Amino acid sequence: MFTADDHLYMARALRLAARGLYTTDPNPRVGCVLVRDGQVVGEGWHERAGDAHAEINALRQAGERAAGATAYVTLEPCCHHGRTPPCSQALLAAGVSRVVAAMPDPNPQVAGNGLAELQTAGVATDYGLLAAEAEALNPGFVMRMRHARPWVRCKLAMSLDGRTAMQNGESRWITAEAARRDVHHLRARSSAIMTGIGTVLADDPALTVRLDGETDAPFLHPLRVILDSRLRIPPTAKLLDQPGETLILTGSTDVGREAMLARPGVSVDTLPLNDAGQLDLQGVLLYLGSAGINEVHVEAGAVLCGALLSARLVDELVIYMAPHLMGDAARGLFALPGLQHMTQRIALSIHDVRAVGKDLRITARLAE
Repeated sequence: MFTADDHLYMARALRLAARGLYTTDPNPRVGCVLVRDGQVVGEGWHERAGDAHAEINALRQAGERAAGATAYVTLEPCCHHGRTPPCSQALLAAGVSRVVAAMPDPNPQVAGNGLAELQTAGVATDYGLLAAEAEALNPGFVMRMRHARPWVRCKLAMSLDGRTAMQNGESRWITAEAARRDVHHLRARSSAIMTGIGTVLADDPALTVRLDGETDAPFLHPLRVILDSRLRIPPTAKLLDQPGETLILTGSTDVGREAMLARPGVSVDTLPLNDAGQLDLQGVLLYLGSAGINEVHVEAGAVLCGALLSARLVDELVIYMAPHLMGDAARGLFALPGLQHMTQRIALSIHDVRAVGKDLRITARLAE
């Protein structure tokens, strides 16, 4: 049974973990609080991939005061050698007496072994405290460890009557400035921003994160992923010359076209096409998962978003709804051919609705 103090300190560890929201990729966001005799003696979070883990940062702050302390950590301490030594061994060496983990690590290299190692050495261990909150901080890492693919978040903007662009394709701007700023926070927390070639040809987007002056936290530029089965992307596309890296996934083997795209930060990888001559979306996600991509933020048109939804590959929908009407001739949110009867509807569960400036942000998931 967890006490009120246990809840208090784990909540503090979760707040610390969230400070790594934009910087730990592909590692999980983790926080740690060390408490001895009712006093916090050390705390830390995983600040950047390749740097010290949360437990190490907390132990460094605590020093000798870590002996006999309880460690509250939002993810089971690692017990394997990666880019850094095992945190389980560091906790043992420091002499902590108890470790409370919010959730076991879904990484097969850990998967309960970290807690087992501590328990075998005489350290009291517990887990399951605020587990849902801990998993919500790392949906992509958990998805990749359990299912070998990233968490897919599909962002869309629509009018009150469900339209995303006028009949002629004009779409700037559906939402107001506050909602557009909010989107950059979603981009910044993602491992990759994915779109289709149709959006590139129609809008020539940059697909970058623009948060300068709006957050104290540093951020990494997510990988830009372009699905372009026939390699139609023009060499002049704006996103090819932006900060960070761009990955073009194609089924084309046209080396001449590929050579025209060659420049630092741009790579072209060839994947098999399906019977319809398109990239297989499940295969794309498994490929990205194998490359360490945790969260994919999709900003695309009705065709790609509809295809992902139809394949049940969308884990989260974030829809910004603007208080205006665009008319029945304007373009819709998803291309979902074949839905003719009410029994064919795609059911969603709404997890959150809130105002963002003048607009509403609806967060939904596919219903079970």
